[in-house]
Amino acid sequence: MKGGYRCVSYNLFLSTLVVLCFSQSSVRSQLTPNFYAQSCPNVLKVVKARVFAAMKNEFRMGASLLRLHFHDCFVNGCDGSILLDGSDSEKLALPNKNSVRGFDVVDDIKAAVESACSATVSCADILAIAAKEAVVLSGGSSWNVLLGRRDGLAANQSGANSGLPSPFDPIDTIISKFNDVGLNTTDVASLSGAHTIGRARCALFSNRLSTLDPVMAADLQALCQSGDGNTTTALDRNSADVFDNHYFQNLLNNRGLLSSDQGLFSSSEGIAATKSLVETYSNDSNRFFCDFMNSMIRMGNISPLTGSNGEIRKNCRVVN
Repeated sequence: MKGGYRCVSYNLFLSTLVVLCFSQSSVRSQLTPNFYAQSCPNVLKVVKARVFAAMKNEFRMGASLLRLHFHDCFVNGCDGSILLDGSDSEKLALPNKNSVRGFDVVDDIKAAVESACSATVSCADILAIAAKEAVVLSGGSSWNVLLGRRDGLAANQSGANSGLPSPFDPIDTIISKFNDVGLNTTDVASLSGAHTIGRARCALFSNRLSTLDPVMAADLQALCQSGDGNTTTALDRNSADVFDNHYFQNLLNNRGLLSSDQGLFSSSEGIAATKSLVETYSNDSNRFFCDFMNSMIRMGNISPLTGSNGEIRKNCRVVN
């Protein structure tokens, strides 16, 4: 993160950690944390309640909601396009098919928000708020979500196929894809830390079994021996549902589940560009939390539709 940072952390009840970051670099944006102060003052509480209910039913849903926001912003910007159904749906793109989930939860959140303030809050903003709440409820730190996005009018399946980082991409390719949307190498490393929660299918890490830590590889070989590529395991097998810095500690011990994870530390590109960040985050959770929050804000500011552009969808799955 350019410009430096200062962090103050507070342990709260339910093991939630709040880290206040004071960055000397700021995101220039038309978005504001107070966008709905008058038009929908309770929107944050409404979204939080529905995310809490969804994660109480299935804790894994937190990671799924976070991933939806990420996969939305990398295609057409943060415009809710990943939520659209149809033949050109981004849901059917290779990086998303049989992978992204949580659409029913988003429908539930949208219904609750519409009940509180009809035709006011965009689906894109709901994804941004839900992603933050998912992190907080998983034990991560909180931040002020910038709001005021409007929803896009079309999906972009081909853009999802070409623009989304793949777990099989080398780190230099992933860095390039981040650069294409205005994000830097620090963003690559810190946002990869989202893999401290969530799960991955055998089909996405079977190529790692010959190069993983031997004990972990043997365990995963047994898990995936049925040949069902859709069998899943935790991305961070040490603390699967807790948002912490163990993900980076795993990389130091060759326990990164995906090739793209381990590449941050072990590939020639990763050694040059991201290895020092992995080492820093593995030792300093506050630094990770601070950089992650700043990167989430930067990611959420990728090409938002504002003003009279786009629309406020009544149903996140279809344009009005």
